[in-house]
Formats: sequence, structure tokens, C-alpha cells
Amino acid sequence: MRDETLVPLAKALEGAGYLALAVGGAVRNPLMGRGASDIDLATDALPEVVSDLAIGAGLRVIPTGIEHGTVTVLGEGEPVEVTTFRKDVETDGRHAEVAFGADLAEDAARRDFTLNAIYADPSGVVFDPLGGIADLREGIVRFVGDADRRVQEDYLRILRFFRFTAQFGNPEHGIEPEGLSACATFSSEIETISAERIGMEMLKLLAAEEPELAVAAMQQCGILHAILPGADTAAFFRLSGITDRADPIQRLAALGGEGVSKRLRLSRAQTRRLESLRKAIEAASGPGELGYRLGAEEALAVMELRAALFEAPFDRAVTKQVAVGAGATCPVAAADLSKTLHGKAIGDALRAAEAFWIASGFTLGKEEILERLPRGD
Repeated sequence: MRDETLVPLAKALEGAGYLALAVGGAVRNPLMGRGASDIDLATDALPEVVSDLAIGAGLRVIPTGIEHGTVTVLGEGEPVEVTTFRKDVETDGRHAEVAFGADLAEDAARRDFTLNAIYADPSGVVFDPLGGIADLREGIVRFVGDADRRVQEDYLRILRFFRFTAQFGNPEHGIEPEGLSACATFSSEIETISAERIGMEMLKLLAAEEPELAVAAMQQCGILHAILPGADTAAFFRLSGITDRADPIQRLAALGGEGVSKRLRLSRAQTRRLESLRKAIEAASGPGELGYRLGAEEALAVMELRAALFEAPFDRAVTKQVAVGAGATCPVAAADLSKTLHGKAIGDALRAAEAFWIASGFTLGKEEILERLPRGD
């Protein structure tokens, strides 16, 4: 609530007699002792009024979704997305027609989950009209009101249900049954959601510290297969017992599936890394060589995946072997060969030298390696 964009904006709104209530991750996450996510502000001021007051306070305004009551305000701090209190008039699962209102209860009633309908004013006073704090503390992701209706308003909420379960759900309580039932009922509607939005939700889900409950539920009701045909959770669950790293790309490599990059619209960098992990899993390289070629962290990720995929025990000793390779530098360089070799022969000899050196466990010195190489003319 001390953000350098939020403070002057909230002061301008309240000074004009309007409410300025943070909502969503900016309230939910700190209540769980986590860092606030994007700053969303709810208000009873109309979008045009918000814009005028923000500009008057020396802030910039972008009408990102003004037809739905949303503007983004820019200042010295984080961007603040401001949305006028709303109630749904008509929805088709992808788009909603809304009416603006001045009622906090109506605004809360149109939100997706109770844990996302918690508000706080600039002084830190919290408003919890739907019991979201209790659900948040219990680790229960519960739709607001009728679960079927909430899902039918926006089919992306199917994926958001599982994503928030991964982030905030308590495995001891299991998954909220009415929400799971609604998601299963309308699972065929996932095909109406863009690949970009599916990918964003899946990557957030797989980046959670404990996504196992959500992934198991997605598999149970057929949603995981709808998103990633051919995916297999067996290695995914074994991986969770091997490592505590919350690495979404590593977890995708464990899940497998057909056309993952296209179906999730992964970025080029994410696609390259996924392909690199898969290639390294199948390679004959040992932990030392992987450390040398990929670096310690990536090599360790590959070794963890191998254990998970091949149902092999994971030996913690590989951590040291990986570290040795990651810190090693081949003692033979092109300059050491250029006096007797030329052109392609230098490259061939360098690769041979590197192979000798790696096979020795990175122990051979330059002269020992050179003695093993064929002599040039």
C-alpha cells in the first residue's frame, strides 16, 4: 500500500469521495506471507473519472480495457490496473457484457474465487465479504456462488481453478468437489481457449511449489489430456519426490505429450530449453560431461529427469560429479594444434582431445592429451 503509483492514485480517488480498494493478488498474497503480485484496484468511480483524477495527480493513464471498466495507471511505482465495480449482464464463456455499479457486494459476487474477492483500503483495513480469508487459510479454492455458472461465464476459469489449487491448495483437504465437478462438466470447452492463455496458466501452475494435487485432479477429469495429449504423470510424480525445484520447463519435460510447444505457445527460449532437456536425457553423456556442457544447474535438472523417467534411484553423489564438470576447462586449444594441423583437421583433433579429457574424468593435462592425438604431416 506504499507503492509510489498506488499512493497518489488512492489519495486522488478518496479525496474525491470514491473508494480505492486493492483486490486480488495484492491482498491475497500478503495475507499468506507472500510477495504481492500485480496491483489491482477496485473503485466505485467510473473509468472516465478515474482517468481524470489520475491525470490530475500527475499520473499517466492507458485505457487498456475501458469498455469493461478498466484503465491502467502508470507512475513512479508499479502499474496499477483500476477497475470500476461491475456486475455481469451477459456472458458466453469467453466474453462478458458488464454493467458498472457502486456496490462492493455485487463486485465481489462476480469474481471467480472467494480468495480473490478480498479487498483492502489504503490504510490496510481488509474487507472480506465472501469468507475468502477462511478459505485461503484452509487452502480451499472455492468458486464464488454457483460453480457451474462461474465456469460458464469464462471457461479460462477451469484452468485458473487448477492453477490456484496448485498455488494455494492444501493437499490434506483435497480439491474442492463442486469446483472440480464444474470443471469436469465443461472440460470440452477448453478448446475454445487460446493456446497463449492455456500456456500462461499451465506455466504458472507448474511453477507452484506443490502442483501435484492440481495435476492429479486434472488427469482424473481428463483436462490434462485435453491440453497435452499423450502426457504421462508417472514421471512427473516421481520427479516431485526427487527434487524440490519449482521448474515449469523441467516438469513439462517429465510430463511429455504431443506438440507441447505449439499447444502451450511456449516462447522460443522455452522451446529451446525443453528440447535441450529432452535431448540431454537421451544422450549417453554422464553427469560430469553434462556439467561441463550445460552448467551445474541444468545438468542436475537432466539427471533428476533421467531418474524420474527411467524409474532409477537418484544418487545424490551426482551433484559433486556435475559440479566438477561444470568447473572444468579443457586444457587443449586450437593454438596448441595449429602448428601441425590445418583446417578441418584442427576441429577434429579438438573434439578428440576433448573426448580423451572427459573420459579421464577431466584429469589429463595438455601434454598427455596431445600425446594421444594423431600427428599431422
